[in-house]
Amino acid sequence: MNTESIGWWGVVIGILAGAVRGGTPFLLVSLGECLTEKCGKINLGLEGTLLVGAMSAYAISYKTGNPWIGVAAAAGAGAVMGALHAFLVSRPKVNDIAAGIAMLIFGSGLAFYLGKPFIQPSAPQLPGLELGGWSAMPQVAAALKISPIFLLGIALAFLLQWAFRSTRFGLRVRAVGDSPAAARALGISVGRTRLLGITLGSALSGIGGAHLSLFYPGAWTEAISSGQGLMAVALVIFARWNPVHCLYASLLFGGAQAIGPSLQAVGVSTGYYLWNASPYVLTLAVMIATCSTRRTLAGAPGALGVPG
Repeated sequence: MNTESIGWWGVVIGILAGAVRGGTPFLLVSLGECLTEKCGKINLGLEGTLLVGAMSAYAISYKTGNPWIGVAAAAGAGAVMGALHAFLVSRPKVNDIAAGIAMLIFGSGLAFYLGKPFIQPSAPQLPGLELGGWSAMPQVAAALKISPIFLLGIALAFLLQWAFRSTRFGLRVRAVGDSPAAARALGISVGRTRLLGITLGSALSGIGGAHLSLFYPGAWTEAISSGQGLMAVALVIFARWNPVHCLYASLLFGGAQAIGPSLQAVGVSTGYYLWNASPYVLTLAVMIATCSTRRTLAGAPGALGVPG
């Protein structure tokens, strides 16, 4: 987007556009991690799942000519990664953090290896929703071109919020995440609930990867994720394990990610790399702000990270 022609308004437009476009992967991954952590497990491997989803979506879209089949493939690939992670963390004395790092390395390596033939070819992209047709300014029209996956993420945020409060599945997930022993006493299968929750959460992360490769930036490269899967873990803590708050936090992170490119577009080159580091600085700030015992436990599932 050329923001220089409209001056500093271009920075505002660029950040708003970035909040939506760049925030979409954060939204899907954070919703997936929120569901996983509500089950009492942490999945640091969602960065690898995000990459596997992006690669799968791009490859299948290129092979079939249909980007929506690519999105479905990304969800399926993410679900497979999630099921494998759920199996690992269900083993006795397996540490969630170690298993997550292993899945991150495995998923990244798998995506890079299988995705090498698809770095150059051009795959069909997802159609954007043109919400800026009322404006004569092409910059505004481009900024208001919304990914359908973003709208899906909004719907899923409110759906998960309702499900955690009002459905049998949501109540079982919360029971398992807060006290597995009490859940077992109530006849709830802890292993089955966690398997389903982690698998669905990873499927959402795979869809987030599809947004990266099939909409924005709309290509498959090995550096496409920029650590968004890992930052989403901090985002979930910042959002206090609330799916709707994950929506707001993802827009904040996405907007931070767009600050550097937006300033560069109007000719501000001073501190370019520092501005580009904004999402990482924000992640550190979130972790520091939530490091106290009182704040960290507010809203956190009781059994989070406990083996078993």
